[in-house]
Amino acid sequence: MAVEPPILDELHRLRARVPQLTGALAAGVDGLVIAHDTPGVEPEGLAALTAAALGVAVRVTDATGRGDLRELLVRGARGYVATYAAGRTAVLTLLAEDRVNVGRLHLEGRRAGARIGELVDNLPPVPPTVPPQPAAAPTRQRQPVRRTPRTPTNTPTTTES
Repeated sequence: MAVEPPILDELHRLRARVPQLTGALAAGVDGLVIAHDTPGVEPEGLAALTAAALGVAVRVTDATGRGDLRELLVRGARGYVATYAAGRTAVLTLLAEDRVNVGRLHLEGRRAGARIGELVDNLPPVPPTVPPQPAAAPTRQRQPVRRTPRTPTNTPTTTES
């Protein structure tokens, strides 16, 4: 998926509204980067890890009967990683310092996720790239086997001289 300027603009505005954010990434649920503002963090790796964590989180919510996954929050010794649903096919992952107001993080993350979801869901579909297939060798049609009727083996034969 190509980087979409309106999505990248939303990520920049989000980081301006929440100064404790150190990064923001919009990715497809398949782990492909849509847009990112993640200085110092490799976006493709973060998108892939987000997709993996999302898969586990969805299974946890299903197994516990909690409904569709809305968000995922991970707290480390030096800050937070928060992932929010963004439409039908994308997620928003935010990286924040440990001193962030978590309520504000959720408020802004949910709003931005909804806006990014609208943008992503309205993108024109990208046609799948299918590699050209090598020309197949011509197939031979099998001819039916014709069998001649057999004569019984114990039938006496007569010969006249």
